[in-house]
Amino acid sequence: MQVMSGPTDLTAKLKHNIVGIYRFYRDGFSSMVLGKTLWKIIFIKLIIMFGVLKLFFFPNYLSTNFETDNERASHVLEEITKH
Repeated sequence: MQVMSGPTDLTAKLKHNIVGIYRFYRDGFSSMVLGKTLWKIIFIKLIIMFGVLKLFFFPNYLSTNFETDNERASHVLEEITKH
């Protein structure tokens, strides 16, 4: 009778599971045709949302309205502690 309770056995099982999950996705994505196109569209949309829109809709308010770090910190502290 063999007892498998050591940390090396647990680590080996974890590595085996991670490798199995990786192979599952690798094989699944390699045989996809439409899915690859959809993933490209998703990544392009994410780049647009987080890259381009940030420039126009989320200006750096603190650096444009306050000159020093102390001013920025006090403004943030005031805003957080307001009731």
